[in-house]
Amino acid sequence: MKTVRFELQHRCGRARRGQVVTPHGIVDTPSFMPVGTGGVVKAMLPEEVRNSGAQVVLGNTFHLMLRPGHRLVESLGGLHRFMNWPHTILTDSGGFQVFSLARRRSIDEDGVLFRSPYDGSEHKLTPERAVEIQEALGSDIAMAFDEFPPPGVDARATRASMNRTTRWLDRCIEARTRPERTSLFGIVQGGLFEDLREEHARALIERDLDGYAIGGVAVGESKADMRRVIEATSPFLPEDRPRYLMGVGLPEDLVVAVLSGIDMFDCVVPTRNARMGRVLTWDGPINIKHARFREDPGPLDERCSCPTCRAYSRAYLRHLWSSNEITGHRLLTMHNLWHLQDLMRRLRQDIEAGRAARWLPWAEARIAGAEAEAPLDAPS
Repeated sequence: MKTVRFELQHRCGRARRGQVVTPHGIVDTPSFMPVGTGGVVKAMLPEEVRNSGAQVVLGNTFHLMLRPGHRLVESLGGLHRFMNWPHTILTDSGGFQVFSLARRRSIDEDGVLFRSPYDGSEHKLTPERAVEIQEALGSDIAMAFDEFPPPGVDARATRASMNRTTRWLDRCIEARTRPERTSLFGIVQGGLFEDLREEHARALIERDLDGYAIGGVAVGESKADMRRVIEATSPFLPEDRPRYLMGVGLPEDLVVAVLSGIDMFDCVVPTRNARMGRVLTWDGPINIKHARFREDPGPLDERCSCPTCRAYSRAYLRHLWSSNEITGHRLLTMHNLWHLQDLMRRLRQDIEAGRAARWLPWAEARIAGAEAEAPLDAPS
């Protein structure tokens, strides 16, 4: 019996409405996961994250290994108790840091030797250690340790990296000691090459994993290439398992991916953008730093029901930003989190109603940089 169970409830074209059932609850899909890299969604209390509609958050193996240490978290009752999040937790394996910290690491067949971005100390992360850490944290969903090359690498180098990811996956499978508590998702790599994506998806399916992710996108390639890879890879992933697109979080990209059959997403967009004054709205992104908001009495978004929009004006939020008040970061983050959760809720409703395709023109217009009116008349 799988640790994680996926129940497909509705279809609309390739879009899927379902539920991921984990040891810590039900996750309605399509679902967006706020990123809590070090055991916290930045600037937010756990109950605020939950009130936004989130049912699952993401933690990071590499960063939690360094601070405060996975054994400490384990001794204090696991990550759920440690961060006061009694709901589902997915942990990234540290594979993204293989890419993002390229100047601070060396890689070989055994694993990756990192220099800590905090104090410069050296740490070895292998497939076995990535599984050990995630099981110690008590993750509901653990990601296999993977490697992916940067955009622009040729097919030969991409295949070599992809094959190493498969070998590392087999080591992750062998290293599991708590499969009844922590599930394992594999990550399909293959760069921008559709034939390699298909080949890798088929290889991973043979391992009969709890779920499957598409990795190695949103790392510098064009939106057209990202869409092409998602649309080419998704059909090869099993119908009865969750499909997870890693690191994608702009609303228009989420819509395109949902319509391509993806169930789960994560990204730092809502939290990082908030810390930069960037706000997601149904009329497109705005920057609260702009002087035009200095005397604006309206909410961030007239069509948003989040606590920020219900109580605070753009003028006040700009004042907080200009004064470098941490409350401003909190309120903008809260709004951005609610916005993406509202988008997921509306997409779920439209998949159930058989009208999800109406979101595609809106998404394509946003990608093209044109104004687009979102279809907001979904059932409440």
